[in-house]
Amino acid sequence: MTTITHRIPGLVLTDYTFTVPLDHARPQGATIEIFARAVSAAGKETEARPWLLFLQGGPGFGAPRPLTNSGWIKRAVNDYHVLLLDQRGTGRSSPVTLQTLARFPTPQAQAEYLKHFRADAIVQDAEWIRHALLGAATRWSVLGQSYGGFCATHYLSVAPDALREVFITGGLPPLTAHPDEVYRATYRQVSAHNRRYYERYPGDIAHVQAIVGYLASHAVTLPTGDRLTPQRFQQLGLEFGASDGFERIHYLLEEAFVTGAHGVELSYTFLRGLENMQAYDTNPIFAILHEAIYCQGFAARWSAARIRHEFPEFELRPDAPIYLTGEMIYPWMFDEYQRLRPLRDAANLLAEDAAWPALYDPTVLRANSVPVVAAIYYDDMYVDREFSVQTAATIRGSKVWITNEYAHNALRADGEALLGRLLEMARGQW
Repeated sequence: MTTITHRIPGLVLTDYTFTVPLDHARPQGATIEIFARAVSAAGKETEARPWLLFLQGGPGFGAPRPLTNSGWIKRAVNDYHVLLLDQRGTGRSSPVTLQTLARFPTPQAQAEYLKHFRADAIVQDAEWIRHALLGAATRWSVLGQSYGGFCATHYLSVAPDALREVFITGGLPPLTAHPDEVYRATYRQVSAHNRRYYERYPGDIAHVQAIVGYLASHAVTLPTGDRLTPQRFQQLGLEFGASDGFERIHYLLEEAFVTGAHGVELSYTFLRGLENMQAYDTNPIFAILHEAIYCQGFAARWSAARIRHEFPEFELRPDAPIYLTGEMIYPWMFDEYQRLRPLRDAANLLAEDAAWPALYDPTVLRANSVPVVAAIYYDDMYVDREFSVQTAATIRGSKVWITNEYAHNALRADGEALLGRLLEMARGQW
């Protein structure tokens, strides 16, 4: 374990690097590096305080990098030392990218490596770190955002004695549902968000049709060299699940067309903005393992692509509004994204793999004694409300706040107030 400390106004940041087994069942085997950053209130960094482990959403994205003493971190450091964990494969934790996966000689070797990057391994890393940082006898609290809530629920299933309390924001997972059930629910939510988007911006119906028509009749190249196809353009709907997502897309589309030397064409500003919204190639765990996070003893077999046919409103039709897709991964992405293309065979192997172990234990959760407080967003586009409610009912003693005041990004958008509310609930003040 190595440490480096920095300071920014109001906060003390201490960087930790831990060496852990790639496979915790084989502790003498290959190892990887796990990075975590401790955040404490300035002047309080040496105080004896409880620790709050933050588990980021994803899968495949690193923990936030504090820029100022603000948001949910500002509220958290009033009571805790916070540990921001870069989950394995993300940020500075032995990152998984096209470059790092290129060292494996075959797609099978890549796939075998990637099987060690789900919630079960992330929680085992957290336990390794807890023992090293706090000692085996000291419990800590956990805050799980989105996929981080999936990890926290797994934590409750396998190591509840390590936990002082658990807070989950938009991340109570389906405990036993097949990916097909998950994506049916998700497509319904994405469809509803498309309707709301076009109700807010009815002029964008024709604007989106014009963009898709242009893409269908022109070979458009993005700044990275990828081809922008209509189906890749549709992936912009991923933004709809955030509180500011409609506006982000609307303002991007406003600048779609310019008049160039050869007439009307798609603007560089638009193409660059679209590309910046699509992180599948910079964060390939999100693309490769997204469906696998729902798999427990069965194969996903490209569930989102198969289930899409049940929702014809997402087909491209010139006589109807064009619906954008959401948090869905499709096999064609491993052809159209140049930097995913070399990972296509590994992704196909994982999509057909049924040997995924169980992540949640309903029996343990029904006997839970750890205080659990969760925010469920009524119109959540990414984590279906009904599944979350069912899971909350399974976790004994959990307290739930179901709200339509916030969208899935509430912890980022209004984190100080949101975490404050959850802390008050945990302390019996609500």
